[in-house]
Amino acid sequence: MAGTSYPPMAMANTIAVISPQFCVPYPVDLTIVRKLMTLSEGSFGVTDVNGNIMFRVKGKLFSLHDRRVLYDAAGNPLITFQQKLLSAHRRWQVFRGESTDAKNLLFSVKKSSLLQFRTKLDVFLASNTAENVCDFKIEGSWLERSCVIYSGNSSNIVAQMHRKHSVQSVLLGKDTFGVTVYPNVDYAFIAALVVILEEINEDRSGED
Repeated sequence: MAGTSYPPMAMANTIAVISPQFCVPYPVDLTIVRKLMTLSEGSFGVTDVNGNIMFRVKGKLFSLHDRRVLYDAAGNPLITFQQKLLSAHRRWQVFRGESTDAKNLLFSVKKSSLLQFRTKLDVFLASNTAENVCDFKIEGSWLERSCVIYSGNSSNIVAQMHRKHSVQSVLLGKDTFGVTVYPNVDYAFIAALVVILEEINEDRSGED
């Protein structure tokens, strides 16, 4: 009968940052496609293992800030993220809906240090104003698309990403990689973190 206590235990550890509706009691495999050829459909598409669109990311062209919006499959805006200007550590701020108002801030992401040979980002929830300890951290090799997302400053993994090679992705000029989101972790939140991770690294590579 020990198994009967598993669901409530799992739900007690639910990590819902954007919404509990994106938390499920089993692992979720996402495929993230960076579309290099088209702007109309957005810069990223996020699908499930069957190729069904779950999220789209579209950029706000001609805005003062480098801004992106994450939409669900029905086209509803879930979050807006933008790069904070004059931020030495490349800080991105993420807001609920299409807002960029401070009261709707959900979380922010910044590089752990200015000089990095491997990817290391800190994630702070809006309630963590002191920012002494991060709420999540991202570490690994972006070049190999082998990054891991941890809960807090711990070794507890909440998601892992890995590169996906396919003939189709090469032909279409798309950079495709997969993310496995652990049970009861907000997969919309993880998708947003991976998009920000991509933006930070693409930005950096453009400087080199």
